[in-house]
Amino acid sequence: MTRIHRDLHDVELAALAAGGGRREFGELVRRHSAAVRGLLRRMGAQPALADDIAQDAFLLAFEKCAEFRGEGTFSAWVRRIAARLYIKRCAYDARFTAESAVEEEAQPVDTHGRMDLDEALKTLSEAERLCVSLCHGAGLSHPEIASALNLPLGTVKSHVKRGLDKLRLRLAPEASGHRSVSNVG
Repeated sequence: MTRIHRDLHDVELAALAAGGGRREFGELVRRHSAAVRGLLRRMGAQPALADDIAQDAFLLAFEKCAEFRGEGTFSAWVRRIAARLYIKRCAYDARFTAESAVEEEAQPVDTHGRMDLDEALKTLSEAERLCVSLCHGAGLSHPEIASALNLPLGTVKSHVKRGLDKLRLRLAPEASGHRSVSNVG
């Protein structure tokens, strides 16, 4: 990768990639692949699946690069693509496998006393984790999530609110031996 590519803005790189610029698109992948994989992991994908779906998302993004207009960030655009691919994969898998809900009690604080959002997200139900991740990780609106998941809008809003409430409780700093709830917006 040349230094010139590293100095270009994502919109410029996307425009060059839309014209067939594989090196320019490679720079976009280098810049944003960790964010895409991170979102997929927060949505519940295992590492290998997150890598596979991230790769598929970038392949699809390369094919549709001309559709990226720079109205938002490239990172948000490709994360939305990845989130939708993951949702489709989950729906496909759900049709062929029986779901078994195993609740795992995870401690969201590591040994250094820092909060671990990934561990806290694992304590949410699958629907809550998906909705919260799509809303706050992929930047989808509630109507977009409802459409993508084929759920009523009110259900999506409930999952997001309940999920955020549980995360606030789970990640609240401990005070006097019990968790306190902060008044977060």
